[in-house]
Amino acid sequence: MKRSRVPSLVLDPVRESLISSSGALLINEVVRVAGLDRGLSRALAPWRPARAIHEPGKVLLDVAVAVALGGDCLADIAALRAQPEVFGAVASDPTVCRVFAALAGDVDAAVSAIRTARADARAVVWARRRPLAGVPGTRAGGQVIVDIDATLVGAHSDKEGAEPTFKRGFGFAPMCSFVDHGEHGTGEPLALDLRPGKASPWISADHITTLDNALAQLPDGERAQVLVRADTGACSKAFLHHVTDLGLEYSIGFTAQDTVASAIAVIPEQAWRAAIDGDGQPRADAQVAELTAWMPAPINHDRASRPGPKRWPAGMRVIARRERPHPGAQLRLTDHNGWRITCFATNTTGRGWSLPLLEVRHRQRARCEDRIRALKDAGLQNLPFHQYAKNRLWLEVIALAADLLAWMQTLAFDTRHPARRWEPKRLRFRLFTVAGRIIRTGRRRHLRLPRDWPWNHLIDRGWNTLRTA
Repeated sequence: MKRSRVPSLVLDPVRESLISSSGALLINEVVRVAGLDRGLSRALAPWRPARAIHEPGKVLLDVAVAVALGGDCLADIAALRAQPEVFGAVASDPTVCRVFAALAGDVDAAVSAIRTARADARAVVWARRRPLAGVPGTRAGGQVIVDIDATLVGAHSDKEGAEPTFKRGFGFAPMCSFVDHGEHGTGEPLALDLRPGKASPWISADHITTLDNALAQLPDGERAQVLVRADTGACSKAFLHHVTDLGLEYSIGFTAQDTVASAIAVIPEQAWRAAIDGDGQPRADAQVAELTAWMPAPINHDRASRPGPKRWPAGMRVIARRERPHPGAQLRLTDHNGWRITCFATNTTGRGWSLPLLEVRHRQRARCEDRIRALKDAGLQNLPFHQYAKNRLWLEVIALAADLLAWMQTLAFDTRHPARRWEPKRLRFRLFTVAGRIIRTGRRRHLRLPRDWPWNHLIDRGWNTLRTA
């Protein structure tokens, strides 16, 4: 028999009354501050049967909290059911399934109701502590950056809507939108729109729908200065015209085609400027230049059968970045004299926006990939239902869970505190999954945490901050 690494330690069959998710009190306080429980109860009241004990809003919120704590299917709500002192009365598995079946029966109305409750709660959270720096409606840190990107979610069975993807996989291709909290924060999802696996990442109608859904999630006073940021999949005339018609700015990846190659060939060498990193320091072997004046006039095929606008919107600028490829990288046809060329289009003008600043702002779109990776650690890795409508609801649950995590970080910690940037895995390990014991004294219940837990001070700080609401 192998000896235990901890001498004389054996598993005792006697069980104690412990709380295994003590840090989840922070999530409960966020729900209270944002009024999300009341909002979901009102929004989903039409789906509550006359004699039902559990409200659909409470059921959906419990599933979202379970996902925030690390669950990835409906059965994981059992972790909350085992801790009624913290989470209250939690519905049984059959009740949860019946609630999802009822909501899926009119999924468009249910999704709309859930998103309305989320938008109302977001307005309350942002009114208490805005997650972005600067003054709302200004470019001095107050600009709201909305990132849009598609991702792929694999499916391991023949689920409804699961199809071969453009990357030769099998599953779904949801379109996601996030608001970027900047370098000192994380981000929160605005809209997660489920799409079948064969959906292309270049469909302009899907980008337009996701953008409209994302804008509806922002508080009214935050929509005046929005920057839409996306990769080349969103670079279509229809989408850019939609953005400009809304009076918004954009920074969209621009495909390096023949027109770009022609401009690169004739642009003078002195037009290139040194690129910078996110900290403002020069970036080695990287330069930026504006190609707008050297772009050849496009050839427009004005066919009546071709829908949508035929020309790019007025005021569009095309900016190129060139960089020496890393050793072993394969050059492309659009590369020029050994330089790797990438481009993006923007309509941002005015003082203070130099070419290097515009380029580094666009390159920070990579944070969107971090947000998608975090979502896949919070329930997006695999859609659990066979029915497409129920998987749409599951995406709303994921969005609720991610909102709760982002709002907790925003409300509980100072702007530059490292915990503002932690992803779900680290939040769970350090804050949420710490065990505690409830002590009853003086007609009150007290939750006691382990004496030597390294992150007790963060839980205490978050709790005290949230309780002052």
